[in-house]
Amino acid sequence: MATLRALECLVAVLDFGSVTEAAARLHMSQPALSHQLAALEREIGTPVVERLPRGVRATAAGRAIVTDARAALAAAERVVTTGRAVAAGAQGQLRIACAESLTAGLLAPVLRGWWRRHPDVHVTLDEMSSADALSELVRAGTADLGIGPRPTHWDGHLEVIGREEIAAALAAADTAKPLTLNEIAAEPVVHYHPDNGLGAWLDDIAADRGVTLTAATRTKQANTAAQLAAAGLGTALVPTSALSATFPGVVRSLRPPIFRDVVCLTTTPNDPLVQRFQHEVRKRGVPVPAAIAAQLTPQR
Repeated sequence: MATLRALECLVAVLDFGSVTEAAARLHMSQPALSHQLAALEREIGTPVVERLPRGVRATAAGRAIVTDARAALAAAERVVTTGRAVAAGAQGQLRIACAESLTAGLLAPVLRGWWRRHPDVHVTLDEMSSADALSELVRAGTADLGIGPRPTHWDGHLEVIGREEIAAALAAADTAKPLTLNEIAAEPVVHYHPDNGLGAWLDDIAADRGVTLTAATRTKQANTAAQLAAAGLGTALVPTSALSATFPGVVRSLRPPIFRDVVCLTTTPNDPLVQRFQHEVRKRGVPVPAAIAAQLTPQR
């Protein structure tokens, strides 16, 4: 296959009409340039330039291929330019998978700042209700970066960016004290659809503490569970990231407290766009609205 260097030599020779001048412009020796032309001619099976007493000119084959040679060189230059732009964070595509409970509180502010600084980087977003489903997108190469709870199984790059508290959301409470799982399990709860991995995780924790959570209703999304709880359908156990500052119900900590890690997953940790975005997420951390934090009991 013809090399880009050979095509560059052909274009330079035809542009300047001289092997000597072309070699000088390309910072090559004349023998080296002639070697490149000879290799090209062997590849296509016919001469591409005709040697004249003074200079050279294209043969029929040379005239036929020079346009494509110029296009190939231009395409190669675009490859380098685009690659450098992506490395600098100026262009490219970034595919993100995020736990749905983290989209509004964590990801939206990060994306807003990212789009201001990197307007030519196209970002796509998949929201998932299961940490394991999220990790599968990253493992399969469908997403470049996954942001959510720690999955059950993961053997790629993982960085913990924070942790969030699991709180009880309900319509009203008689006390500001933390609630135990025994107290919560005494009544049916707003629970989660099997597609949401949070439900099975909470059931395991409840079982470890000797109680069973009985579902009054189920939903796939944590923020919906919180709203249903605020409407009086029961208590919901929700990550604080799913609670907005305008949440209409009340929030209580659990005793003993329950926390979960929030992590970034990727199989391409050296990708410059992934590195930059992960840095922004890490800098943001896992925020809790002040109105929600004020209702929680500080955990020592």
